[in-house]
Amino acid sequence: MDFRSGTSTKNLYMKKLFSIILLFFVAASVFAQAGELVVKKAEKGLYLEHKVAAKEGLYAIGRLYNVNPKFIASFNNMGLNDGLNIGQAIRIPLTDTNFIQKGNSGVPVYYKAASGETVQRIANTYGNISASLLKDWNDLSSDNVPQGSKLIVGFLQSKEMQWTNVNNAVATRNETKQVEQADKPAVKEVEKPVVKEETKTIAEVKPLPEVKPERKPEQPVAAIQTVKEEAKQAVTAEGYFKTDYSRQSKSSSSNKNVTLNGGIFKTTSGVREAKYYALLDGATPGTIIQVTNPVNGKSVYAKVLGEMSGIRQNQGYDVRISNSAASALQLSETEKFVVKVAY
Repeated sequence: MDFRSGTSTKNLYMKKLFSIILLFFVAASVFAQAGELVVKKAEKGLYLEHKVAAKEGLYAIGRLYNVNPKFIASFNNMGLNDGLNIGQAIRIPLTDTNFIQKGNSGVPVYYKAASGETVQRIANTYGNISASLLKDWNDLSSDNVPQGSKLIVGFLQSKEMQWTNVNNAVATRNETKQVEQADKPAVKEVEKPVVKEETKTIAEVKPLPEVKPERKPEQPVAAIQTVKEEAKQAVTAEGYFKTDYSRQSKSSSSNKNVTLNGGIFKTTSGVREAKYYALLDGATPGTIIQVTNPVNGKSVYAKVLGEMSGIRQNQGYDVRISNSAASALQLSETEKFVVKVAY
């Protein structure tokens, strides 16, 4: 009998069993990570915290949270190819590409309320969201929020996690309230005494004089439509963030205007809405910059997603803009170009 053959078969079986157990724990870890997402805030913006599981890298984490691994590396001040340790806490940036604060579907992102907080304060602090929408998502009737309450403040857009429709949860709570109301004993209303009013004949009632509303001169429909279309085209040409840039310029005490070597990065997000994005060192993520092509004078307004430094692909560039922004500026996507940047 060949004992070596039996030992080899046993070792092979143990390796397969170990691999299956390892995959189970990795899957369980990923599921636990996505079970409940709690928003946090730092100087660079809103983020989620992710604990690294076995054999996880930035690319796998990026797929899970629907965010470019380069942005994760930049947000955490680390290199794209740096190794990760099991249990290491990684900050996942919430951007326009993976986080929305409208509608009612996606992976709910929660905020844990502190003492003395109100709905309006949470709405102002944790994104571009109205207090009324925050109340609808969380079925709130008051502005006061009890300490420790977990409120939905937006939705992560990720194909790797299970989506939820908030309306279903709200409807369930409303149905529960209706059942509780139905179980309560009915209270009979006290009948009010009927007071007889003195009636008058038709002849005695004098009709009120007819008041005709003042008619305002109407503008031609074609003229109004032309003005609307021209305004829409003006906003679309320079981008969705033009209004934000104007507000930012009024509140900023210092302005920069520099000429930089530029390149592009490809993204499919925000093309229809003319939402343009950029990578730029020295600018806080979320800053709106004006990018101008000095050759034809065309300008667009782009939102900074992160920095350039620490990423090998960015060597030789001072700024990188999304391919939709380059197209609007009539810049080549295959060559390095010169642009003027102001913010």
